Amino acid sequence: MPTKRYLTSFFAAFLCFGFLTATDPLFAAGKEKLLYSFEGNPNGTDGFDPRAGLIFDAAGNLYGTTQFGGSDGSNCTHLGCGTVFELVPGTGGKWTEKVLYSFCSAGASGCHDGSLPGANLVFDAAGNLYGTTEDGGAYGVGTVFQLSPNTNGRWTEKVLHSFGNGTDESQPAGSLIFDPAGNLYGTTTNGGTYGSGTVFQLSRGTNGKWTEKVLHTFGKSKDGNTPVAGLIFDAAGNLYGATDGGGAYAGGTVFQLSRGTNGKWTEKVLHTFGKGKDGKKPVAGLIFDAAGNLYGTTADGGAYGSNDCGFDTGCGTAFQLSPGANGTWTERALHSFGNGTDGAQPGARLIFDAAGNLYGTTELGGVYGGGTAFRLKLGTNGKWTERVLHSFGNGMDGIGPSANDGLIFDAAGDLYGTTMVGGSHLLGTVFEITP
Repeated sequence: MPTKRYLTSFFAAFLCFGFLTATDPLFAAGKEKLLYSFEGNPNGTDGFDPRAGLIFDAAGNLYGTTQFGGSDGSNCTHLGCGTVFELVPGTGGKWTEKVLYSFCSAGASGCHDGSLPGANLVFDAAGNLYGTTEDGGAYGVGTVFQLSPNTNGRWTEKVLHSFGNGTDESQPAGSLIFDPAGNLYGTTTNGGTYGSGTVFQLSRGTNGKWTEKVLHTFGKSKDGNTPVAGLIFDAAGNLYGATDGGGAYAGGTVFQLSRGTNGKWTEKVLHTFGKGKDGKKPVAGLIFDAAGNLYGTTADGGAYGSNDCGFDTGCGTAFQLSPGANGTWTERALHSFGNGTDGAQPGARLIFDAAGNLYGTTELGGVYGGGTAFRLKLGTNGKWTERVLHSFGNGMDGIGPSANDGLIFDAAGDLYGTTMVGGSHLLGTVFEITP
């Protein structure tokens, strides 16, 4: 299961990479502030190891998930099964954390609500939260859930779908999206007809029940396999996403799904990675610009190899895909990571600011080996220049910003995100960066 990266292996990679990177304190430029350090069990029940990004509500509160921890510490290998949390800003710049829900493992005391939430949450218009868990549920391989606020300040969880009944899918690791009709769309990393993941739709019926439909199953021929991240729509209602593996060169793909008049969806591979220095393993989601170009990252590949950043397969790229008049798409690597202390293994979705600059994170690399937050700026010559805003791993600022959905902006232009380890208790953080 590719999305379950355990803390011991991450620390090993961090320590190894830390010795391979040079230190240049002047390279980082940005002010980072630690908003919250997770305590986890047994110190607390707030959860730990946040693998997802954050979302805001209209009042400026932050919401996210942790893969482990919570009040049910007796299950999920005694680590707890994960939480949904809220962070509320207070006076003096302090933030207060509140656990909205603690998950428990499948089959434990009849509990089938899911475990190990690792993807971003999404709100509906009524203020309900929706998300996925990679494990748990009625069949033990993941769920789609809804959290609804009550008048007493508590939240009620409802499982909308449990994966694993037949060949429908298993282990949804990416975030969900809504269409205008209120249907949910997402991906699973495993399952389906060929066992290599799927794209699915959940539709709510008049009776309040949700029905799942598999739109595409990966693994047949060279269409890609193991989609880790979520999806996006274009204006015409087509879906776009990426697969971690597969394709003509086994380096992953970017794909499009288009709905036909018969209700069936047809997949088209827009680009297959792994040939040359275009990158490998696109594990994050995609974004569009106003001209219809797609942007994303690959966690491996690119121009720099083992002598530069410690990874034989390369340190990753930021890329652009541009549509042509004949229906083909052209890929361009905007930046290859691993040249000095600029970061390595970008696994997060990019975001634009109002000026057209791109922002993202790398899970490793930087001055201290604990990852980076970076900016890419387009110059008048058509080239993109990278600037490291913050290098993680210096003290208690957090280590390993690994959320697939990456960073978010507030109204003032400050960036917010999570690290899966580090902080005061070494169990993950929520941070803010002023570029």
